[in-house]
Parts: sequence; structure tokens; C-alpha cells
Amino acid sequence: MKAKTSVFYCTECGNETSKWAGRCPACGAWNTIVEQAAPKSAPAAKGRGGMLPRAKAHPIGDLSVEEELRFPTGMGELDRVLGGGAVKGSLVLVGGAPGIGKSTLMLQICSQLCVANKVLYVSGEESPHQLKMRAERLKVTSGNLYVLSETRLGDVMESVREEQPDVLIVDSIQTLYDEELDSPAGSVGQVKGCTMALMQLAKGQGITVFIIGHVNKEGSIAGPKVLEHMVDCVLYFEGDQHMTYRILRAAKNRFGATNEIGVFEMQSEGLVEVPNPSELLLSGRPIDAPGTCVTCVMEGARPVLAEVQALLAPASQNVPRRTSNGFDYNRAAMLMAVLEKRGALKLSSCDAFLNVIGGLTLDEPAADLAAILALASSYLDKPIGSRVAAIGEVGLTGEVRSVSHLGQRLSEVQRLGFESCIIPKRRADHPEEIQGLKLIPVSNIADALREIAHS
Repeated sequence: MKAKTSVFYCTECGNETSKWAGRCPACGAWNTIVEQAAPKSAPAAKGRGGMLPRAKAHPIGDLSVEEELRFPTGMGELDRVLGGGAVKGSLVLVGGAPGIGKSTLMLQICSQLCVANKVLYVSGEESPHQLKMRAERLKVTSGNLYVLSETRLGDVMESVREEQPDVLIVDSIQTLYDEELDSPAGSVGQVKGCTMALMQLAKGQGITVFIIGHVNKEGSIAGPKVLEHMVDCVLYFEGDQHMTYRILRAAKNRFGATNEIGVFEMQSEGLVEVPNPSELLLSGRPIDAPGTCVTCVMEGARPVLAEVQALLAPASQNVPRRTSNGFDYNRAAMLMAVLEKRGALKLSSCDAFLNVIGGLTLDEPAADLAAILALASSYLDKPIGSRVAAIGEVGLTGEVRSVSHLGQRLSEVQRLGFESCIIPKRRADHPEEIQGLKLIPVSNIADALREIAHS
């Protein structure tokens, strides 16, 4: 029987099929099936590179977790996102758009990691001379930092065997390729195979591995979606290249909370940590301007204040225009319908624009009340007040529902100097009165609109 010369993969979920199709039968995505050369059959020993010992089973009662497996990376914001520091023997995937600062972040943490660890930095995109120039600019100098410009997986594994590093950084996974596979570097098969080899390396020898991955135009890691299931942590580096601020977000973390964020500022000397993102996101906020309201959202275990802005103008066409940036479009449309039906505001004749300042994306219902008040403030052309915040979820009947961690949110609101906060009347965790912060309980959006009308 003739062996297969090519196979077909889905770039979204990694499913393998025997022939091309317009739609993936596994995940249902369209136009994601690509053809790759079939991998050569190889002995099992070659897949492990002949360097990793066979793992042995141990009784779970004999295993000890008293030894501290975490170690700091030298950047507090990165340690926060990782759940308290890097874990020995873990595989961490750092993704982001080109030029966002992924390589800069990885090279900067080498300065602290090299104090007590031996680090091997493998780059398939830069030469050792280029890495040296960038390290000098970032003031990274250490005898424990080894650099290697290589794209062949076998040579990388051989260097790991020779150098025996504690931390391995691969920049990037799309440039790495295994000669045992016929498909080109960056293809689905190569990305999966190389990541699997690095995972075996991390688990077998206890080496902490950081791999950098590029993202596609949809914002997900380039390559199969199954790649995110293979690693221990998935970190996304977000931000506009034309802005100086960057947000590092944990999309998956087996050793800590997900959706935790770290904030950095890109400067000439590299990335600088921003320990107080709430103050950053509210800097430059207009005083007593209509169409703006502040809310507090939970990013992992961290409360962050965000400014929601709205602009309503008479519709220029028969069909009003709706635009949302940083706020879910469908939820914004729902809130506008609730405000028109339950708040008696004629929004159907207006173009509506909703924006979240600072590049933050609000995906939790606690920001509903702030969006409602910002829209109403812009429609009535009446400012809410620069020292007033709003927290609460809004239902289809116009009721304002309670949210989680309300006490923690209110403490952050008070710390940033706000004087009053509009909150749900039925509070889930019944927060105590906070000194210096006036709580305004409301049961529906009509009560909230009356409060801003009398402010």
C-alpha cells in the first residue's frame, strides 16, 4: 500500500483529515484546512532525541510538595501574571503581535534569572551579534546568559545537553523545525512537533522553558489551537504599537489565576513595570465632561479602574451607526436597547460610539452600569461628576444586579480618590461602609438616571 505523501491539518484546532475540505469537521471553522507533507515515521527513541531518561512511576504518597518550585523572574508584573513566579519544569507560551515587545521582555528577565540560574537564549530570528547589541541596550550583562542562533531542533537539543541550563528561552517557536519532518518551519506539523519535544524536555529534566509565539490576524497564536493545550501557561502581550503601554494577560495558567494582567510601559531602556494601572488608565481624564463614567473590573485577582466613554449624535443615515471599542459590541447593543426601553431615552435615532480608554477590554458584566450612565450622560449632555464611579450588572428588565468582589472593588475606588460610587441595592458580599466613600444603592437604571440627574 502506498504511503501517504501529504496530510491535511486544521490551523484552528489541529485536527488531521485525509483530504481537503472547506470547513473543518472537528471545530466547524471555515478555510482553515492546509496541506502539509506527511511526517516520516521514526523510532520512538529518536523522538526523544536520545537524551531524556525514561520516566518512572512513583506512589503519590511518596511525592513531596514542600520544596519551593517557584522562583522570581525579576519583574513583579510578570511574576503576578504567572501566579507568584516561574515554576520549575513548566512550559510557558508568550504570544503577541510582531514588535509588541515579547523578545524585549524575555531578554530583560534574563538579567535577574542569571543571578541564580543558567539561561540559554535560543533565537531563530537574530544573530548572536544582534542579541548582544540588544542586551547592551537593555543593560543585560551576565556570565550565566548563553545565546544561540539556531533553528534546527536537533542542534538546540544538543546544546541543551551540553550546557545543562536551568531556563531555556526559544524565540520563536515558528522558526524552529525538526529535520525528521518534511513540512517547512512554521507549519502546523512543525509547530506541534517542536512544542511536544520542548514539553518533554521541560518535564523530563525540570528545565523551565519559555517559548515565544507570533499571533495571526485574528489575535490567536499562529499554528494549531491545540498548541495552547500543550503548554502550562499562555500569556498574551497586548497593546498598540503606537502607544507606550503594554498589557500582559494570562489566558491559561495551570499554576495560578487566569485573566490576571501585568502592565508595562515601553521606554528607550526597555519595558518598565507599572504597579498602579488604575492611576495610569485614569490619567488625563476630562473634568466634568458629559459621556464618561468610571467603573472597576477584576483582572484576575487585581481590581482595575477603567474609564468608559460614550458619544451620541444625531444619525447621519437612515440606519444609526453603532461602534464599540474595548466593549463587547453585542452587549453594548443590548444595553442601548435596555436604556431606550426602560430609561425612555430615544437612542434609536442616534449614532452611538462606545470606547474604553487605555486599550483595556472589558468583558465582565460589572461594567454594564458605567456604560449605561455614560450613554445617558452623553444623550442628556449632562456630566456625571469626576468623582463618581459606578459598578453593577444590568439585566434586560433594567434591574441592577450585584457583582462579585464588591468590597475589593470599592476599596480600589476609594484609594483612587473617588467620593461616591453607584452600586446595586442588593449586594452579594454586603461590603461594609468605606470611610470617605459614599455608597449610592440603586435597584434599576431608572434610579441610577435620577441620581445623575440630581448630581
